[in-house]
Amino acid sequence: MPVFSYTAVDAKGQRTSGTVPAPNRAAALEAVAQQGLVPAAVDEQAAAARPPAKLLPRGGRVSQADVEAFSRELSNLLTAGVPLSRALQILGREASHVAARKQWGAIHDDVVGGMSLADAMSKFPQSFPSVHVAMVRAGETGGFLEVVLGQIADFRSRERDLKSKIKGALVYPTVLVVLAGAVLVFLLTYFIPRFSGVFAEFGAALPPLTRAIVTASTIATKYGLLVLLAAALLVVVVRRALKSEGGRRFMERSLLRVPALGRTLAHFALVRFCRMLGTLLGAGVPLISALRVAREAIGNQTLADAVSLSIEEVQQGKPLARSLASCRQLFPATSIEMITVAEESSRLDPELLRLATVYEADLDRQLRMLVALAEPVLLFVMAAVVGTVVIGMLLPIFTLQEFIR
Repeated sequence: MPVFSYTAVDAKGQRTSGTVPAPNRAAALEAVAQQGLVPAAVDEQAAAARPPAKLLPRGGRVSQADVEAFSRELSNLLTAGVPLSRALQILGREASHVAARKQWGAIHDDVVGGMSLADAMSKFPQSFPSVHVAMVRAGETGGFLEVVLGQIADFRSRERDLKSKIKGALVYPTVLVVLAGAVLVFLLTYFIPRFSGVFAEFGAALPPLTRAIVTASTIATKYGLLVLLAAALLVVVVRRALKSEGGRRFMERSLLRVPALGRTLAHFALVRFCRMLGTLLGAGVPLISALRVAREAIGNQTLADAVSLSIEEVQQGKPLARSLASCRQLFPATSIEMITVAEESSRLDPELLRLATVYEADLDRQLRMLVALAEPVLLFVMAAVVGTVVIGMLLPIFTLQEFIR
């Protein structure tokens, strides 16, 4: 059982200290109070030897739907006047999944032990991203925690809808790519080896295209396993490179330069930024703090860096719209004008939410357009690859008489 060291004040007002064994900090506080002491500080002696809790997410992975329900129900309970510790206890008891029940229970224990709700949530980064933890911390500081939790739930709901639209739009192009790969593998490993055996009997020189295809088929059949291992190794190396700061920034800058895709990614970041900033300002969070939290919601470090420069200009006293105008890739001229008018009329938070809704609808149209363009492009590429292979294998047949001679 863990041992807690405490510093307390007795009935005579004198400070005293000691240790007490207890299963958790809440039990340790209760044990000190039962001795007639008023605890001033209670700390676990072995806490420093433990690995950081955020590196050990307890209870397994919790679905985003469960996290959204947790935020919404906790907001409703707090709005109804239920104390935070009791609300967390209710949610932990009523959770439908074991993983969620364990995480909510762990958060309850930490909060009862004296930890803030934001710090308790930060131990589970897979369930509660840093941007949402920052919102909760702002709500706790400003006294509007129930409002922030409700807005987090709404934000998560819209994020899930937007991500589901993107995933749905990518289904058909993904199927086409998989089919094209399967057809190409079939041609290289089954179809071409039978033709190459026939051509070898004639002993004549094959056309360059046919030789290249036969060589590719030979590599695929004889060294296919090595090719797969090399491809897997390449994927691992690329993923590790993209996880680094420099690799991620390089990929983000490259994607933003792609004509249609870059504009879509910028719109997606704009939707997240405007919705988060409008939500925070509507909840009463100061502008600078709200900008810092909304910057984390962008999801693109290159664009977030541009917003960081804007935050510095706002701190120097410049208007928000003027400071955001320097990041044209993220904020189009029309959005800057609308933010300027909203800032002058003190309607910034509802206007940002309206902009998020408008650009979300525009993003939906862009996704449909990209999918509409991707389908014929992928079909053309697939037909070109398969057609090239077929033509390359048929070319020797057109000169079959030369082979016979």
